[in-house]
Amino acid sequence: MKKKISIVIFTFTAVLAGRLFCGVYVHDEFLERNLFIKHRPIWKWKFYSPIGQSNTNIERLSKEKQIEQKYFNEFIKDQGLSR
Repeated sequence: MKKKISIVIFTFTAVLAGRLFCGVYVHDEFLERNLFIKHRPIWKWKFYSPIGQSNTNIERLSKEKQIEQKYFNEFIKDQGLSR
């Protein structure tokens, strides 16, 4: 019984850690999906750039898309993943 509980706790912890420290981003130019490791834990799984490769300013986006772009910049562009 203790072994089953240990396995369940280990599995839950591994899945939670994977969810917090791994993510998928959509490349802003080629639209490919790539798996990456986040530099800090966050519940968000999928990252994309609402601006893409256009010349639009972040101020012209809606509030939700501004937040998406900030997450994309922090986790993808600032880490050098979307070059």
